[in-house]
Amino acid sequence: MRKILTGLALTLASGLAQATEVSGSVTFTSDYRFRGVSQTAGDPAVQGSLDAAFDSGISIGMWGTNLDFGDGDDTKVEIDYYIGYGDDINDDLSYAVTFSRFTYPGKSGKSTDYNELAGSLYYGDLSLTLAHTNDYSNTGEAGSYAAVDYSYGVTDEISLDLHAGTSFGKYWGSADIKDYEDYSVGLSGSVAGVDLSASYLFNSISGGDKTKSGAFRNDNTLVVAVSRAL
Repeated sequence: MRKILTGLALTLASGLAQATEVSGSVTFTSDYRFRGVSQTAGDPAVQGSLDAAFDSGISIGMWGTNLDFGDGDDTKVEIDYYIGYGDDINDDLSYAVTFSRFTYPGKSGKSTDYNELAGSLYYGDLSLTLAHTNDYSNTGEAGSYAAVDYSYGVTDEISLDLHAGTSFGKYWGSADIKDYEDYSVGLSGSVAGVDLSASYLFNSISGGDKTKSGAFRNDNTLVVAVSRAL
């Protein structure tokens, strides 16, 4: 696993000088929700990204954020690395395949780092994604995620964003939270070079699995984010 992480970091570092496009961003969000579940105990997060794209269709990048998994876990940071490839199938349809490495540096005890492979299809403003790992959070159990996203331009500056996803597989069958669906409805736009978004998140988690406070809270919520390209 160290070889994979080192290889991705070296690829990113060496690729920046050869990239046809290098971009980055910084984001402030009221809550970091990953597939419907908070990774910051419902608190705000500061996130950043660095990406490089090539004429060949290959892209590489890294993304980071602060975390809060509760008093019993000393994990405070997540840094993800990825390498992907995308291309057009025809004038209307395109695709992308991405290999990601999720890492949690500074965590004591057993590592929860893991890899995930995802494929996406894009048709206009509609996208379909299927992601899979055979070792979710380094548990040895497989987990998958399927999602559909649609963005509709309400005006030239504002878009209506719709999302539906489902988490399933062996990991979720044995986890405290069983297979579940997550949804969001939001608005996004740009003002003076700053990207703004507000989304209402809800999911199918119910009963005793519904957590309204603390680590991994998964209650319905409004998430507001401000982002700027660097």
